[in-house]
Amino acid sequence: MLAVSKLTRQFGGLKAVNDVSIDFERGAINAIIGPNGAGKTTFFNLISGALAPSSGHIVFNGQDVTGLRADQVARLGVARTFQSTTLFDSATVLDNLIVGHRLRTRANLVDVILGTQRLRDEERICRAKARAALDFVGLAHLEQRIAGDISQEERKRVAFALALATDPVLLLLDEPAGGVNPEETAGLAALIRKMADSGLTICLIEHKMDMIMNLADKILVLNYGEKIAEGTPADIRANPAVIEAYLGSEHAHA
Repeated sequence: MLAVSKLTRQFGGLKAVNDVSIDFERGAINAIIGPNGAGKTTFFNLISGALAPSSGHIVFNGQDVTGLRADQVARLGVARTFQSTTLFDSATVLDNLIVGHRLRTRANLVDVILGTQRLRDEERICRAKARAALDFVGLAHLEQRIAGDISQEERKRVAFALALATDPVLLLLDEPAGGVNPEETAGLAALIRKMADSGLTICLIEHKMDMIMNLADKILVLNYGEKIAEGTPADIRANPAVIEAYLGSEHAHA
């Protein structure tokens, strides 16, 4: 699904991501962990097209996407959520999702002015997609709620729905469980598993190690921009370099 080869991004003298190679399997849940400043978000920015690499290659679904813009990468089927969920707080939850689905539509200004059949068809499809995404994440009952009035955990679910409404095949989740309590974290983990079971490939950055160890099929560990390990949760738990750099002894049980 995603093959990253010798990926490097340099900012002046700092290599935020340095010579990282990794393959992510189709339909798997892949996690990226590491200390703050390890290069995790920069890595996401490179995959999603928000940043161009200084060197290296990114191949997505057999296509070289190195250096493509974020909108081009998104159209190929890569969706992303961010640490803080930005919504139009004065609009309804459903309207937020309809705006998100516009990425996939082809109607232009002429269609809008003339009120063409294409515009009406796309409006209907957008609304149906938005409702289906809301239903998938368990928020169908909130479609008419003003976005500014929903909880932090519900905002996280809306962010997932926004990503799903673009029909992605690869979903990049940046700290999806940040700022929510343990019970809500378990609910979001179950939703991530549900997304993978539906055929999506997931890649997530997360600091909640219990969640990652129970959820991920494969883990990439970054430190100072470099890959220090990759493998199953059991591999990572037992890796001395990872324990020293990040996990600490409390997670070191095979």
